[in-house]
Amino acid sequence: MNANTPELANMRKLGCRPAQMRAGQPNLSVMRGFCARQAPPRLIRDHIDPRPAMLGNDALGDCTAAGIANHLHATAALSGFDVAGVTTEAAIRFYSQSTGYVPGNPRTDNGGVEVDVLTSASRDGYALADQTLYPCWGSADPSDLNGIRNITAGLSAAYLGVQLAAADMWEDQDGNLPPVWDTDSPADHGDPTPGSAGGHCLLLWDYAGTADTDQVTLLTWGSRQKATWRWVRSRIMEAHGLAWSQLHPPGGLYPAGDDWTALVEANASYLRGSA
Repeated sequence: MNANTPELANMRKLGCRPAQMRAGQPNLSVMRGFCARQAPPRLIRDHIDPRPAMLGNDALGDCTAAGIANHLHATAALSGFDVAGVTTEAAIRFYSQSTGYVPGNPRTDNGGVEVDVLTSASRDGYALADQTLYPCWGSADPSDLNGIRNITAGLSAAYLGVQLAAADMWEDQDGNLPPVWDTDSPADHGDPTPGSAGGHCLLLWDYAGTADTDQVTLLTWGSRQKATWRWVRSRIMEAHGLAWSQLHPPGGLYPAGDDWTALVEANASYLRGSA
């Protein structure tokens, strides 16, 4: 059964608009050596539940908002707790805040530009039921897979914008996606051209190795989706790292000292310039 059938097409929405850059936007390169250092050769997190949630992305193109909320889940899970108030209502509220979506008006459900969505989160916060959280963030070269692995290992998960192919959206008779997204999809799965389905925001959570055919785990649509590194290289259009100082304890590969100070200042400088 093809994903283009109406009853299945409504199960998963896209909503990441083409990657853009803004003058002065934060870049992770301000943290000297963070993306350039050699990333761990593997990052196994099978024993940790990052609690990915759909957060309205089955009905709205709010993947950019859902991605930030799921990053909260993932960061908390690494420290052994969860964040209360990460709800569908909160995600939709932030989707409205960051993109201009008007609840109940489908003509305004036009997705989001990741850098603008991240700007909204850092400037105005991501409001939950009983608290509002403000991330620091920075962009990275999407072709630098070592840098993306460093983001994943050091900042909980990498916040990515990808160009999905129609073949990636193929579903079996039970509505399941292919068990592993790869670039050599079967011919009957549809068009394998990146972007033929549209843009999507998701998180990269862990990886079994660094070879082209080694598998990574992506967090999207309330589940864990496997993919190969060659698929990531084929589909990726942008990459960003988020840091929640309120949630993430220092230590390990998390930025600290001058690196952390530089990232905070880069965010503050950008917000001053974009005000």
